Amino acid sequence: MVGIIMGSDSDLPIMKQAAEILSELGIDFELTIVSAHRTPERMFDYAKSVRNRGLKVIIAGAGGAAHLPGMVASLTTLPVIGVPIQSSNSIDGWDSILSILQMPNGIPVATVALNAAKNAGLLAARMIASFDEKVSANLTDYHFKMKNDVEEKIQKVREEFKNGFD
Repeated sequence: MVGIIMGSDSDLPIMKQAAEILSELGIDFELTIVSAHRTPERMFDYAKSVRNRGLKVIIAGAGGAAHLPGMVASLTTLPVIGVPIQSSNSIDGWDSILSILQMPNGIPVATVALNAAKNAGLLAARMIASFDEKVSANLTDYHFKMKNDVEEKIQKVREEFKNGFD
């Protein structure tokens, strides 16, 4: 249901976070490398074929100039979620953030925080949950677990600091 693409294998440690959360939520995905600059024909073919292959959302991670999410969005009408990645040739990641965030009107790309592929996976899951009840139920369970985890931590802190915790 979700295509996860990245510009280089060096992006994999970040982008696998999207794959992991999608797996946890029971959402099928594919994951591959598609470089906008080094393999533009592959990028074009990939983006043009996603709908016919049954994908519903694309998560595209890229560093540096980070053209991959926007170029893919220009070639498909599926939602594209961009993950800016702080790459080795980046000063602080702002180049990636702005390259993905500052898309021209008509070519939207949802953008998550720097290196936040897990949030990209969760955003893709929310998009799919709008028409898939199983994914919606899995997301509800995920949110319930997060809430319980926080409540357990609150109790642990209360027990440790009995006199100074609200």
